[in-house]
Amino acid sequence: MYLGLDLGTSGLKALIVDQNGAPVATAHAQYDVSQPHPNWSEQDPDEWVKACGAVFDQLRKNHPTEFTNIRAISLSGHMHGAVVVDIYGKPIRPCILWNDMRSETEAAQLDKDPDFRAISGNIVFPGFTAPKLMWMKKHEPDLFDHVHKVLLPKDYLLYWLTNRYVTDMSDAAGSSWLDVGKRAWSETLLTASGMRIDQMPDLIEGSQIAGILNSKIAQKFGLQNDIKIIAGGADNAVAACGVGAAQEGQGFVSLGTSGVLLAAKNGYHPAPETAVHTFCHAIPERWYQMGVMLSATNSLNWLANSLNTTPEELSKLCAGPITGPSKVMFLPYLSGERTPHNDADIGGAFIGLKSDTTSSDLCQAVMEGVSFALRDCLEALKSTGTELNEVLAIGGGTKSEFWLDTLSTILGLRLALPDKGDFGAALGAARLAMIGDGADIETTLVAPTIAKRISPNTQLQSKYEAAYQRFRKLYPLIKEAS
Repeated sequence: MYLGLDLGTSGLKALIVDQNGAPVATAHAQYDVSQPHPNWSEQDPDEWVKACGAVFDQLRKNHPTEFTNIRAISLSGHMHGAVVVDIYGKPIRPCILWNDMRSETEAAQLDKDPDFRAISGNIVFPGFTAPKLMWMKKHEPDLFDHVHKVLLPKDYLLYWLTNRYVTDMSDAAGSSWLDVGKRAWSETLLTASGMRIDQMPDLIEGSQIAGILNSKIAQKFGLQNDIKIIAGGADNAVAACGVGAAQEGQGFVSLGTSGVLLAAKNGYHPAPETAVHTFCHAIPERWYQMGVMLSATNSLNWLANSLNTTPEELSKLCAGPITGPSKVMFLPYLSGERTPHNDADIGGAFIGLKSDTTSSDLCQAVMEGVSFALRDCLEALKSTGTELNEVLAIGGGTKSEFWLDTLSTILGLRLALPDKGDFGAALGAARLAMIGDGADIETTLVAPTIAKRISPNTQLQSKYEAAYQRFRKLYPLIKEAS
């Protein structure tokens, strides 16, 4: 048996698979996000440890045979977070999360240094790790002086499991400290941001062994003493492993809290000027590119909360086949935007509200606005030479067929819905555990069974294209008015 752990922003998922990669047991534990100030987003890393213990207890109680026969464990985790620990391995402060925007000034300062785009292959975004440490040095100097190691979120769980400071290439690629082409820490970038290479964890591939399970943890939960802990990777890279997106031309679109359009790459071809992310994959000698928009299902959550309803009830207002674009347009920049604007300050907006505008109109506008923003990501990817004809569709937003029809038509891409789409990153982590235990990469990272394919509505495509062109013109106007 193999265990995949997916450390999400709001909860930890666990998935056990058998030797054939088939899911056999699951568990889940939740935790909260703290927002003590505007644009701040933090979590206590020890809450992740508690959550991991909770899912271990659930699996031990509900699936004892499968749990006690685990041979290897691997992890997926949300990217860019800064977990800073002292010489004793204790967190100095709460983790600064990926969607924390406090270090905008520091990110802009680093991004002006041409070495960062040239070496890391990416713009330095405010959500990345390096500017967070620069912010700490400026605003929390006493805490900064005690930084022994900087870990990515999942790597704090790796440390708990193994007593080793280890990270993988895909997670390190989102720190702004990695030479993404060479797959190595860059002393140039570390020095430029006031850090040292000895403050970084050991760097290995996501499918390699990070260590052996801590004997005290094994004893506490009734596990074997020789369980391999495999490094794992960043959530999107590991989700790509879960859906079999490992080769050129394969990719997925994710309608989660944020929206992602990802394409696997067999080579390293950065284009930071497009605000496309170019990162190492979780497997050796592969990379991936992705466009990211920051508020996908989160936009629908916001609207539902504003209307005192639930996202599920709100989505029911948009049912049946699509009939054409809404008269209302929504700009989904509730948390700023990454691709293609790299703008932490931009805000969202509704355009075209009338006295007869309904909740259904607003819901449709939100779904279309998110889809238009993902089209922006697709256009940025195309500008780097990426070609996609079909992508897998994953994430909570895929429960809405109306949204999927809208998205497929706006992107001009066929969407493939996995038969079992709930375990993307957790399944990817379990697959990396299998590979770390000796399984072949190519035969393990296979695409899932497809339950359904959704094609663009060719009769309405020109209308949605015209709406998208109007959407593109709105960003500079909103920016000027902000």
